[in-house]
Amino acid sequence: MLLLVTNQRDITTDFVVLESRRRGIDFFRLNTELLPSMACSFSDRILDDWTLTLDGRTVCGSQVSGAYFRRPGKPRICENIIDDAARRYAESEWASLLKSLYTRLEGRWLNSPTQIVLAEDKPRQLLLAHRLGFDVPAARITNDLQTAQQITEHFNAIAKPLRESLLTGERESVMFTTRLDGLCAADAPALALAPIIVQQEIAKQYDVRVTVVGQRVFAVAIGSQAHAETTVDWRRGSHADLKHELIQLPERLQQQCIELTQSLGLRFGAIDLICDQDDRFWFLEINPNGQWAWLENMTGAPITSAIVDELQGMGRPWT
Repeated sequence: MLLLVTNQRDITTDFVVLESRRRGIDFFRLNTELLPSMACSFSDRILDDWTLTLDGRTVCGSQVSGAYFRRPGKPRICENIIDDAARRYAESEWASLLKSLYTRLEGRWLNSPTQIVLAEDKPRQLLLAHRLGFDVPAARITNDLQTAQQITEHFNAIAKPLRESLLTGERESVMFTTRLDGLCAADAPALALAPIIVQQEIAKQYDVRVTVVGQRVFAVAIGSQAHAETTVDWRRGSHADLKHELIQLPERLQQQCIELTQSLGLRFGAIDLICDQDDRFWFLEINPNGQWAWLENMTGAPITSAIVDELQGMGRPWT
């Protein structure tokens, strides 16, 4: 049985559900916001002796051969619990149970939650990319003006978040990668508030999203230079007309993408590259739990099939 850990609104998991049904593979979709509506039982002695039951359907730990950690939601606490302190207590207990479940599934995850958290470390990603021989734009991670100017005074430069790109509050907003038009003393107080990545800007021919699944590599060129708004960050403005095209990366670069993914303890990775005006590829970052369904929709790349293949083969070691 495959265990798909996500939320009710996750369309990407729908792709995996449909492919699993097509193949006749048994699966259990665990929408974690519904966890408080389930009956749970966990043994204190046997790792695989646990069950979750919802609407008459039960998943047993001993049945799970592969698991996909996608987009779990926050457990939705029973509305009958009115007291705020009691609600916080219940939320904490269900969150703790989820963490215990995740730990019990180590070795069966496509990407384990623990490795995902560790792999999200962008400075570590850059170090590994250098070590593996990728071309990487010069960068500094800093909140110091003089350090940032080591980049901005020698290159055209961009700035991007170290981790969080979504600002939540009354109005949600996205922090896109932004071009830096020089830095001066007046910028020092704002820069000091939080560290950012200041990086050499590469003049793009196009962006590339590389999806690695096990030993398979799917590279899609994204025509980011079609609009002035998308030249620095192709996500800005949500332009649905950006051209997406499957491309073949050089063999050495494909292998580097696989090596980077595996070096981070992952079987899946969404890697962002840039192709410059001289057809040279530059590494930007890897998202250990990135989106991919839109790439399949736009190019026909069989990513869903590769993911289900990988989940079915979780018993085999990496090659």
